[in-house]
Order: sequence, then C-alpha cells, then structure tokens
Amino acid sequence: MTPQEEFAEALRVRREAAELSLAELARRVHYSKSYLSRVENGLRPPGRLLAERCDAALRADGALLALLPPGPEQHERRDDGRDGTDRPVRRPRPDPAPPVRPGPSGYGAEFDQHIRRGDTRHLLGEMYEAGRHYQAAYEAAGGDEQARAHAVVRSARRWSDPGQVDRDLLFRIDACLDALADREDAPAVGLRLQLTAHRAKKLAMAIGYDTAMTGAEPRTGARLARQTLAELRELGRRAPGLIGEEAHCEVLTETRWALYDFAPARELLALSIELRDLAVRSHSAYFQGEALVALAIDQLRTGRVAAGEATINLHREYAARHRSRLAYWQQRTLDALMSLWRGEFAAAAQWILGEAGQVAAAMEAGLSMPADTLGQTVLGQEFWLWHEQGRLAELFASPRMAGVQQHGYFPVWRAGLALALCEAGRYEQAVDQLRAFAADTDGFTLFPPSGWALPTAAVLAQVCAALAERTDRQGELSAYVPPLRALLDAHGDEVVLAGWPTVLLGPAARFSALLALVAGEPETALGHLGRAVRLARRSPAQMARLRLDEARVRIRTGSPAARATAHDLARTALGTAEELGMAGLARDCRELLTSPAER
Repeated sequence: MTPQEEFAEALRVRREAAELSLAELARRVHYSKSYLSRVENGLRPPGRLLAERCDAALRADGALLALLPPGPEQHERRDDGRDGTDRPVRRPRPDPAPPVRPGPSGYGAEFDQHIRRGDTRHLLGEMYEAGRHYQAAYEAAGGDEQARAHAVVRSARRWSDPGQVDRDLLFRIDACLDALADREDAPAVGLRLQLTAHRAKKLAMAIGYDTAMTGAEPRTGARLARQTLAELRELGRRAPGLIGEEAHCEVLTETRWALYDFAPARELLALSIELRDLAVRSHSAYFQGEALVALAIDQLRTGRVAAGEATINLHREYAARHRSRLAYWQQRTLDALMSLWRGEFAAAAQWILGEAGQVAAAMEAGLSMPADTLGQTVLGQEFWLWHEQGRLAELFASPRMAGVQQHGYFPVWRAGLALALCEAGRYEQAVDQLRAFAADTDGFTLFPPSGWALPTAAVLAQVCAALAERTDRQGELSAYVPPLRALLDAHGDEVVLAGWPTVLLGPAARFSALLALVAGEPETALGHLGRAVRLARRSPAQMARLRLDEARVRIRTGSPAARATAHDLARTALGTAEELGMAGLARDCRELLTSPAER
C-alpha cells in the first residue's frame, strides 16, 4: 500500500467511524464531494489544507496529518462555497521527502505502515482488523526478534473473550520472551517488561481451573504482575528514562488488570492515577482512553462516586473527540451504569433495551471485538435493571434466560440465577443452585480476594437473606455465611462493581449486613448498614433498599421503639420505591408494614 492509499484508507475508516457521509464531510471541510471521493479512493493525493481540515473535522488529533503523503508540490481543489465548482489552489510544499518513508521504529517502512494501520483500527474499536495488521507487521519483521516482539505487544492489546485464556497469544509472547532473554539493551528490556505484563494479564483472565492455562492458575498472573511492577520501579530508580513513557503506560495498564481479582481496589486506584498522568504526558490517545476507563472503575469501586462521575464526563469528551465505536460503547455503558445507580431506570432502559443491542450487533457483525464481551455487558445491565424494577421473575420466560445459562462458567451468573429463582418464589430450585455452587467451590472458599469474587459474594448474600426469610434452611445456610462474610467484610469501604464495568450493586457493607442478619447478629448488621449509608447517600434507589434492610434488622431486636422506627423507615422506603418504579421493593415494604406480626 502506498502512502497515498494509506491516507485514503485512514480517511475512510475515520469518516465511517464518525458516521459521516462523504457529502457531510465535504460540506464540513469546504471541498467538493467529488474531489473528496477521489482522495478517499486513493485516486488523488490530498493536499495539506485538506488533510488539516479532515483531521480537525474527524478529531483525529494529528493522526491524518501524520499520514500525509510526501510530494514536492500538490494542486488542491476546493469548493468555492457558491456554485459548487472546483478551483485550483497551488500551495508550496516543504523539501521533497523520499517516496517510501522509513518508519520511526527503525524496523522498516512496511512494518511501520502495518503498525500505524493497526493502531488506527484499534483506536476506533475495530480489534479484529487491528489484529490482522499487527499479524502482517509480525510477518514483515522477518527474523528481527525485536520487531516481532513489538508487533506481539500490539496484538496483545486486543480484548480476549471474557473469562478465557488466549493460548495462541501466550505461546507467541513466550517465544518472544525467550528470543529476547539474553539482551540487555534498552529496547529489549522495555519489550520484555511489556510482554511480561501482557502475559500476566492473559493468565489472570481465567476465572477458575476450567478456563486456566495448563499449569498456571489465575494467581500466577497476579504474582507475575507484581514482579513486573517491582522490576519497573527498580529500573526507574537505577536508570530513569531507560524505557519510554508509552512502554511504561503499557506495563501499568496490563499489570493493573492482572491484579484486578487479587489486589485491593485502593491499590489499583493508585495505579490508575499514575497511568492517567503518564498517559497525558505521553500524548498517547490509546492510553488516555485506557486510563480514563480504569480510573473511573477504581474510583467507583473505592466509593469515590462523585470523582468517578467526573472522570466519566472526561471520558465523554474523549469519546466525542476520537469518534471510536468502542469509546462510544464504553461511554454509553458507563452512563447506563450511573443511571441504574441513581434510580433513573427509564434513562437506563433507553440504552439497555434499545440502542445497546443494535450497537453490539453491528460491532459483532463487523468483527470489531469478541462478541461475548458486548453480549455479557448488555445482559448484565438488563438483568440488574429487571432486578431493580422487581421483574426478575420474567427472566424465565425471556430469551435472555439462555444467555444466563450459557455463561454459567462465570460465577456471578450462577449466583444471579439463584437470585432470580428466589425472586420468582422457586426457593427449592434456588437451594439446589446454592448447594451445587458451594460444592464446586469448596463452600465458597476458592474465590479470589477481590475482582469478580466481590459481586458474586454480594449476590449470594442476597440469596442467603431471601432463603433465610422465606424458608426453614437456616441450618444449611449457616455453613455458607462465614466465607462470604469474610470476603465482603474485607471490602467494607467499597462499592461492589460487577463487570468491567457493568453495574454497581451497592456498598459491600450492605451485603455484609444481610449476612450478619442471617447469622443472627442484628447489632453487627446495623453497624454495617451505617457504613453502607455513608457510601450511598446520593443514590435514592440504594437508600430505599438500605432503609428497608434497617427496618428488618430493627424489627429483629424486638423492642417497641425499634418497631416504630422500623415502620417509619419502611414507609419512607415505600415512597421512594413507588416513585422510582421499584415494584419488588415496594411490595416488600408493604409486606413488612402489613404483616400480622407487625400490627
């Protein structure tokens, strides 16, 4: 592909990603549609003025200008804005450049061209197409081990199927690490760190022994991530600036994800703050987007919800600037997550039940990324929307039920199915699900200390609370409560996030309170609820649930004053539930207020 053809392809890809017709872009840049069409089809070279205007109109941040084909002098034609005719504009150009540009990496023009094209596709969210170009770069590298490693680092940025290990990529990473093992020059050292960070993340993608790499459980990835971070810090002390800022960003991004299920959210927040600042200094559009999503996730998980909303707004600007379908998807997912948190269910439903499916289908049809990534996010948000609206019983007559069952290898979906059975009044089946889950996880003791384990434990806490209230299974439940409590109690100052990201389930302390009540410890439950309230005051939906929880706890204390307080709490929760359309919660409030024992 010539430089002119490369510019043409990049222009077309970015225009289509921005959902602009050729005519609309021509109008915005003040060129005729016919001239712009010839440029986009590689039939005419673009002039600098056109490249500048297209770069600005498509918010490419200089990416199109960087692809401007060389030439001693070019004629540009533009629309005069009056009669639609073209007129020539002669503009001097700088000194001639060689017809084939050597790339900045030093690995050759063909290699750099494929890397640039892959980077453009990846930034726009077209991961499979990006992977094709990175593979072509790998092949163009020939026997250059360093160039091959560079291409593999880029390939490793592609999303993997959630919960699965990309074995093919791991084999290539290992081959590159072996090839660079004896080299101590700065580029090789930097590449080894990046490759090892990616290896750590890919190993940690597994969610259990069934999906793990043979001989390497997910904890192996977490340990490797910590070793890689330590090496990065030591290298920074011994030889500051030895590896570049972009390589530094790569290591931080991948090790943070590798640690997601094993490190406290506060520790990851420190990494995401460091990543954000470094990404800004590096001027890397890719890492700026990665950093904003990571930072928003970690702020939300650590209970800094207001700060998380501010970061989500920054990501909104980023998504608008880069016109990436992936960034747009991530932004709308974050917006729906916050709408669910605030109890704005109509706004959430507009995306979840409408455009989300269409966008996911379009991206999956275009092989933009692994289909399961998008499908599980949509399913998770729809599941929680139904939960908040008290409609989970409808799941069993919905096509969505197949999705829940299909993803049963994800622990959170096993817990979700048990919760749906409880809400449908199918308690014996819920008990069966709980027993089977406990048997497969040694009584819920095999969970990692963070990450996906936290939302799974939170949903299981709701299941235990429902079964304790509606059945006589107290004795059996008592065996499940201690490990779930130990996990949740360790995160008492956090908000539980499911997915990466999908939904905020509520403060971890709320679910600790439910388990404390199951264990017959109402005073302990009240202490947990007090901590939960401090994290959820800005969420009407969460506060309504917490008030009903407290009402149930106070009734268990048995005193007349506590019962009066409980009724006041339940009435307040009922008003909020009716206002927000939380039918299930409203029903539970009425049941508490009208039960014979409380009259």
